[in-house]
Amino acid sequence: MSADKPIRRIAIVGTGVIGASWAALFLAHGLEVIATDPAPNAEENLREYIDNAWPALEQLGLSSGASKERLSFTTKMSDALEGVDLVQENGPERPDFKIKLFADMDALTPETTILASSSSGIPIGISQSSCKHPERCVIGHPFNPPHLIPLVEVVGSERTSSATIERAIAFYASIGKRPIHVRKEVVGHVANRLQAALYREVVYLIEQDVLSVSDADAAVSWGPGLRWGVMGPNLLFHLAGGQGGIHHFMEHLAGPMTTWWKDLGNPEFAPDLKEKIVQGVLAEAGNQSIDELAGERDRLLLGLLGLRGTAK
Repeated sequence: MSADKPIRRIAIVGTGVIGASWAALFLAHGLEVIATDPAPNAEENLREYIDNAWPALEQLGLSSGASKERLSFTTKMSDALEGVDLVQENGPERPDFKIKLFADMDALTPETTILASSSSGIPIGISQSSCKHPERCVIGHPFNPPHLIPLVEVVGSERTSSATIERAIAFYASIGKRPIHVRKEVVGHVANRLQAALYREVVYLIEQDVLSVSDADAAVSWGPGLRWGVMGPNLLFHLAGGQGGIHHFMEHLAGPMTTWWKDLGNPEFAPDLKEKIVQGVLAEAGNQSIDELAGERDRLLLGLLGLRGTAK
């Protein structure tokens, strides 16, 4: 694979929420995007999503050549994949579907094309298992919405070449993403595992009537969540150790934290617990629609991203 070949033409396979968000981001960075999805009204929904996302991308700053006119759409995947430099796949989370889809994409693209999957949990080792050129297959898993959240997890398998991983990381970084290299395949990659670990304890505390659904959300978003939007937990615990830093933390505070670990819960999603959380979330949301809540989320994210950009 040529590491020198620039990535300028992107195929989006699957244009649901994640695929549409990726498309908006690529267009905002002046790339050519050709999207494909067999679903009814897929093109209309895609263009509407991009139109709605564009003001936020303008606020973040468009790259030279950025244009929604660089988007084309086809229902024929073979047409979409012709001569592309990278495919960002966003198909259904079913192993059998992914295996066939990757085999088809492998057969339809030049050997230099990166085949990247947005899969949130299916290892690339499974998806690439029927490919003739598995070395160019990689996970490029974003956090929703990809056009705003910088994180992208890059994961290869033993059959993925180091050149593919390096090229994927360099590409995502070039469009403003914050790629991390997940060195081993684990179910759910990394960010979803961290999210699941926290939510397990949130669910346990709600189950045990320690606090309400809304107070659980407040405990995260108005406490550690604010700090996590600035620094990761390891660096924050370096600060928690005072002038002794992480050395002091490990010597004096790691022990108490271990006792908390032993007391963490392991709840099951029983029907009554599910209903308790559903009713709590609906009460917390009040009269705000999904679109209104998403708009508020994105407005605050843009503010935080602006501050972090200034800090750099």
